[in-house]
Amino acid sequence: MTVRIRRVITTRAGGVSASPFETFNLGDHVGDDPRAVAANRKRLAATLSLPSDRVVWMNQVHSARVVTVSEPSAKPIDDTDALVTATPRLALAVITADCVPVLLADAGAGVVGAAHAGRVGAADGVVLRTVEAMLALGANVKDISVLLGPAVSGANYEVPEEMAADIEVRLPGSRTTTSKGTPGLDLRAGITRQLNGAGITSVDTDPRCTVADSALFSHRRDAPTGRFASVVWME
Repeated sequence: MTVRIRRVITTRAGGVSASPFETFNLGDHVGDDPRAVAANRKRLAATLSLPSDRVVWMNQVHSARVVTVSEPSAKPIDDTDALVTATPRLALAVITADCVPVLLADAGAGVVGAAHAGRVGAADGVVLRTVEAMLALGANVKDISVLLGPAVSGANYEVPEEMAADIEVRLPGSRTTTSKGTPGLDLRAGITRQLNGAGITSVDTDPRCTVADSALFSHRRDAPTGRFASVVWME
């Protein structure tokens, strides 16, 4: 039986955090008042009609580590950058402010995944490892759909020439030219190519650029700043 997949992406609006984290900061590692972050996370869970412990968070470290979860968790999962589950109404949350949030689902098999794909993690294979963990839970490659959430666009992601060349070798399709004519990276393009190469053709991209869109948090634009969340779960 096919399950209903839900995907939600927050913005900066609607929370209680003070400047420079105003207002709906969901990151607990950026220097914001922990009470404000906790209140914002509680507000998100309530908006999703889920108990707070059924929104599972990560302490992200730019790794390629994936953890399979099956139970609610009141504490974030340490030292990981991707989660997968086959448990309904267990929401997986990624926090970002320029990196790529990757939300994956196989509605037929009843498996979802969420990955934090920054430059390092994406190049190290965190997205494909998330797919592998989903397959271990019974997902099928041909049935997986993916949403790449808001992230810094290639037009605004300027990097040194050596870095652009290195990432292109490790994540082909990522290298681009910025709006300034300088070397740049489009990680979402590289991840899309990687997923297509693995047999996943249902890949959608939220077109918003975090640097260009003031409704979203962007570390490159505003550091210090907050983090928005991208969440996936099954009803």
